[in-house]
Amino acid sequence: MVDAQKFIQADPVIREVAEQKETVWINPDFLPFGVTDGVCQLVVSDEDIADAEERLSRFAPFIQRCFPETVETHGLIESPLADIPNMQKALEEAYGCSIPGRLMLKMDSHLAIAGSIKARGGIYEVLKHAEDLAIAAGKLTVEDNYAKLADEEMKQFFRQYTVQVGSTGNLGMSIGIMSAALGFRVKVHMSADAKQWKKDLLRSKGVEVIEYADDYSKAVAEGRKLSDADPMSYFVDDEKSVNLFLGYAVAAKRLKRQLDELGIAVDEQHPLITYVPAGVGGAPGGVSYGLKRLFKDAVHCFLVEPTLCPSVLLGMATREYEKANVHDFGISGITEADGLACASPSSFVTRILGNLVSGDFTVKDGKLYDYLRLLDRCEQKRIEPSSCAAFAGPCSLLQYEGSRDYCAKHGLTREVLENSVQIAWATGGRLVPAEIWDQYLSTYID
Repeated sequence: MVDAQKFIQADPVIREVAEQKETVWINPDFLPFGVTDGVCQLVVSDEDIADAEERLSRFAPFIQRCFPETVETHGLIESPLADIPNMQKALEEAYGCSIPGRLMLKMDSHLAIAGSIKARGGIYEVLKHAEDLAIAAGKLTVEDNYAKLADEEMKQFFRQYTVQVGSTGNLGMSIGIMSAALGFRVKVHMSADAKQWKKDLLRSKGVEVIEYADDYSKAVAEGRKLSDADPMSYFVDDEKSVNLFLGYAVAAKRLKRQLDELGIAVDEQHPLITYVPAGVGGAPGGVSYGLKRLFKDAVHCFLVEPTLCPSVLLGMATREYEKANVHDFGISGITEADGLACASPSSFVTRILGNLVSGDFTVKDGKLYDYLRLLDRCEQKRIEPSSCAAFAGPCSLLQYEGSRDYCAKHGLTREVLENSVQIAWATGGRLVPAEIWDQYLSTYID
């Protein structure tokens, strides 16, 4: 247990976080990319990311065969990058803020198959595990057409094995849907925060959903323990998995391709600023890491968390990493942002991002629904409440003294910011049932 009072007394920002106030934490350990490059490559290299991208390409024929919605993209699972000028103007008017540059929405909310950012890491890890098993058994070579993995013979082979994961919802959906498509037996351990419709969807795919009255950490711990006891079971560990991280990191190169197609340059005079909602930290960590490797000091990566569960912020700000738990700071961890309801952060991600992430904004639950309604009205786009946390970043960048000082220190003058692209990263939403959208749109919280 972390001595929370020591940190609360020593750091005004941590005190604000403990009081569940909206704030920004600017990373005091942030360093220029060139300083951190060598150390990071020892953990996850450019070659590792390239290998992950090649693996996804090998699986494209299988994905296309099993999921018709990917035929148009030839089995590539990728999301749109959309301009949202009406939302940009509406945010400025509603919150009295200034959002310079071009505001865009990276719509991982609409990724094929799983309808969330977890379609990147979660699906990648399942595919890698399947490839490892099939190659080891002599049933597959990397020269084969991977569409054969959809044959009944291969499904019978994979049926010997179980895949398990602990989740608040979206990771479980990505793991469950893809594992079931391959033929694996699947067990998803769901925390109390998980929405009922997500459990129902998984069960409709033949997935065994095990429910817990406790939080995410308990679901992960129990899932890991049960999986470890079964030699034919594989546990997808959201807290420590390098494979999940690699699947997310591939997003950077794909985003660059989209920016290039739009004629958008990214350099220090035309910076890229990203805001990704964070739960345990895996998805935003992988995405941010990939972006830093590609754009270096021309990209500034911020995380966003609910005031009711800012675990990644606390893990990094205290340098206690996975030992930090929001409960130690008197925070419930219970939030409307179910995908972000992780009381303790990833040990792996908080360390690898230690010198790379610029900072972390917090946002009150009520604003998630306000942003959701605003986006629906202004742009006719719908994303989950958890995803809407991302909008707190561009709204707040020039509002807080800490983030203004960061901008001044790193050459983000008003003139430079006018040439920037700011991206709110939408992390989930496509699979939300119509009746749940009605609930979301009519939810108001002070």
